[in-house]
Amino acid sequence: MNDREPKNRSQIDPSFKWDIEAMYPDESRWKEDLDEALAMSEDFLAFRGRLTESKDTLLRALELYAALMRKAEHALVYAHMRHDEDNADAGYTEMNSKALSMIASVSAACSWFTPELLAGDEALIRSYLEEEDMAVYRHMIESILDEKAHVLSPEEEKLLAEIGEIMNGPDEIYSVLADAEMDFGTIDLPEGRTTLTHGNYIHFMESEDREIRRQAFEQMHGAYGRLNHTIATMYAYSVKQDCIKSRIRRYKDSLDAALAPEHIPEKVYHNLIDAVHQALPAMHRYVALRKRVLGVEQLHMYDVYRPLIHSVNFKVTFEEAVDICCRALAPLGEDYIKAFRRGVLDERWVDIYENKGKTSGAYSFGSYDSKPYILMNFKGTLHDVFTLIHEGGHSMHSYYTRKTQPYIYGSHSIFTAEVASTVNETLLIHYLLKNTDDLDMRRYLINFYIDEFKSTLYRQTMFAEFELHAHQVVEQGGSLSAEMLNKYYAGLNADYFGPDMDKDDFICYEWSRIPHFYRAYYVYQYATGFSAANAIANRILRGGEAERDDYLRFLTTGDSDDPIELLRIAGVDMSTEEPIQSALSTFGELVDELEQLL
Repeated sequence: MNDREPKNRSQIDPSFKWDIEAMYPDESRWKEDLDEALAMSEDFLAFRGRLTESKDTLLRALELYAALMRKAEHALVYAHMRHDEDNADAGYTEMNSKALSMIASVSAACSWFTPELLAGDEALIRSYLEEEDMAVYRHMIESILDEKAHVLSPEEEKLLAEIGEIMNGPDEIYSVLADAEMDFGTIDLPEGRTTLTHGNYIHFMESEDREIRRQAFEQMHGAYGRLNHTIATMYAYSVKQDCIKSRIRRYKDSLDAALAPEHIPEKVYHNLIDAVHQALPAMHRYVALRKRVLGVEQLHMYDVYRPLIHSVNFKVTFEEAVDICCRALAPLGEDYIKAFRRGVLDERWVDIYENKGKTSGAYSFGSYDSKPYILMNFKGTLHDVFTLIHEGGHSMHSYYTRKTQPYIYGSHSIFTAEVASTVNETLLIHYLLKNTDDLDMRRYLINFYIDEFKSTLYRQTMFAEFELHAHQVVEQGGSLSAEMLNKYYAGLNADYFGPDMDKDDFICYEWSRIPHFYRAYYVYQYATGFSAANAIANRILRGGEAERDDYLRFLTTGDSDDPIELLRIAGVDMSTEEPIQSALSTFGELVDELEQLL
């Protein structure tokens, strides 16, 4: 089945599909939930103007808010996942649109809550939190109150809200430009010319044919280069907005505004950049090794994604992939393995195979009251095994959290979200390396692992350093021009990849194709999450039951505390450089071994 053309959704055996019907055995109930959520949001408005008049009033409002959002989320998730099953299904496309409209209406009806809470008597509200029946809401309310210094008057908040849609302009314009209007040309392949897109760019960059890689790289970045001044202007205004909003809300600067709401110390951001800079010699050694192995006189940026080791001969069924994952996850204990196996096989968490119209890629998703579903397009490759264990990590995180936490703490912050998935991937790497005598497989796995470090820890840190500099320029009274952004990015790239990487004229435009830059100070969390996960996995592998149990306890915590505090439960202190240095040390050891093997 895996090697055939994609089938229609109706032709896929139900046993290979996720059990989404469990969310709404009677789909008419979905429409009822939509209507009930809208009605509840109207009921919620009845608390406006009297939210903090008594502890009981505040408690009833919080309980209604949680119930309302829980019901709305469940309906939205169902519609979204149904749409992803087949994007050409007009009925589910309409359902998804209705769900999005419902969420927008509900959010608008609840938008008064935080400003009114913060306008109340803080001492009185904190006294309410001492009552036993308010205990569950304590962290939620205290997190809101901690931001009181940065909330403006009702009139000012209303003004900011009214211009909020306009302030999203740079991001939305960039998306239209990059995703709909830019033309990247075609690539000459042996079988004919093929259109270059964002979706197939990495595929071409992994080609063994160097000319194909060069074409893809130069055409992609050349298209951005032709719009260099336009995109630089959009990004400059995006950065200006970040800086202006941070001043309006009385933060120290834009970085403080991004980190303070989750109580993440600024030193976490700076520690990451400093630690990676100290470890750049290991990256430079890997670049030099890549140059030698590829046998090129000049190594270019379009040689970065090409695997050093040819893909190994590896083909498995889905059930065999599950078995491999379970063996790799053995350090997490029998309960974890049983829950994982039962979920992905017996309880049908996973939508396994591709079908026509199905959303590409993979993800873990679900509502608080649903199974922690996984979407895949399984082909039976080693990459698919990594995808399964990665998304399975997310789903197990949700599984443990929802078993333990109330709805209001049932999700995860971006800072912690990637930890569970990357811990699983790390355990799989260690398991496969430990259990292979095949030299080619070992080389392949180590190269794969090194490239994970390169793309997640080093590259995302380089992005983080770039956007920090851009914001600091504006905050110090300077301005961002295309020439300045190009020059700084090209210099960063040279610093990170070292002397064995030849200078490419097109690399200076790469910053302009990173959409995450329009969400300030976001990308660093990929690097910190990767570092935390590697530290936790190593702690589990080198420790015993206590270290394992610390991690399993972390999986149950959801959003019940600040991210730094939650990771301490798992035995990792991200306020120090130690986890990052540990991950970078592992990278250096992997480069050492790959040098020996090659």
